[in-house]
Amino acid sequence: MISRLILTAAITLFFTPAVALYAQEHPEHPKKTTEHPKKGAEAKQVSTADISAGIKQNIEAETKKSSDGKFHVKHEGQDLALDLIKVHDDRLSDLGSGKYFACVDMKATDGKTYDIDFFLTGQPGKMKVTDTSVHKIDGKPLYNWKEENGKWNKVPVS
Repeated sequence: MISRLILTAAITLFFTPAVALYAQEHPEHPKKTTEHPKKGAEAKQVSTADISAGIKQNIEAETKKSSDGKFHVKHEGQDLALDLIKVHDDRLSDLGSGKYFACVDMKATDGKTYDIDFFLTGQPGKMKVTDTSVHKIDGKPLYNWKEENGKWNKVPVS
């Protein structure tokens, strides 16, 4: 009887990790797609702290440049004036090939909360934003992310 119990427990524990893999949701934001280390003497390892600092520096610099002290993003022909609420440090990603992803929540003058996706390049201390897009408005996604052939693409919300 004890042998059966031990065997049942062992089989259950063996298959538990596989069940967890099938139960995962599709990612909400792009994730790192490669595990290969960077080559070359000038390539430095970029940490999530570097990405976070880079996005905060960019937002701060753009805010200082604007006449109203807001960060501005174009969305559907509108100029959104935004204030930073939070950088989602848990969603920062090294996408490989010197490209990085950051997601932030920002509050607009109209009272809405906007989830903004930022793409960056560069090295620690010299991160540059290459693209921004409004991902969600008040928590409602405008698009999702789907990986195809190792590349993350925006896809319509279904």
